[in-house]
Parts: sequence; C-alpha cells; structure tokens
Amino acid sequence: MTMLFPYAATTGPVTVRVAVSFLSEQSAPASGRWFWSYHVRIENIGERSVQLLSRHWKITDGRGAVHEVRGEGVVGEMPLIAPGSSFDYVSGCPLATPSGAMAGTYQMVDEEGAAFQVDIPGFILQAPVN
Repeated sequence: MTMLFPYAATTGPVTVRVAVSFLSEQSAPASGRWFWSYHVRIENIGERSVQLLSRHWKITDGRGAVHEVRGEGVVGEMPLIAPGSSFDYVSGCPLATPSGAMAGTYQMVDEEGAAFQVDIPGFILQAPVN
C-alpha cells in the first residue's frame, strides 16, 4: 500500500492515504502554472460507520505563501464509510510555483453523533526538473 499511497496518517478509527501526480499536460510553466492531481483513500478501520462532513486544506507554494481551503465534503460528497470500508476520490491543485506542499484535516462524525477531526498527511508537490 505504501508504494501506491506513499503518504499516510491514522487518527483514531480513520487512516487517510494520499498519492500525488504531476500533470504536465495541464501545466504551463511558461505561464507560471503547474498542476498536480492527488488521489485520497479514506479508510475506516474502526467499528462504527463514520461520515466526512468537511475539509480544511493548507496549500503552501514554493514561495511560502499559504492558501487555505475550507468546504463541505469532498468532490461534492459527504461520504458515509462503513467499518472496514474506504472511500476514494481524486482532486487537483494548481500552483504558481513548480513546488509546494499540502496538508489538512477532515471533520467527521461517527454513527453515534460524536464529532472528531482526522489528519490528512502532509505531502510534497514537486514538478520534475527538465
């Protein structure tokens, strides 16, 4: 699993795994635009169903500027994840520098209504050097 998802963090009953890919076909370095996709797998390793309610990302570009993104759910969904199941999604991140980093948290709730926060592992955004 580490080869497919090199970044992982476990908080309580939830493991979040991330894989990142640089998308050269969507990047335009001459115009100051670099683009990555990231694939997230959220695994429920607990004994109760959990639901993802919201996300909070901190995106740092190569100059150290931080952009925060908050919102409901992920990719338009607020997935309910049963024990032993997982939820996958893919999203993207443009930057004005050829490198950066992302990290964040998810706000979740279990089937009994207990709210908790889950860490998203930090990961590096690095364009290949030509």
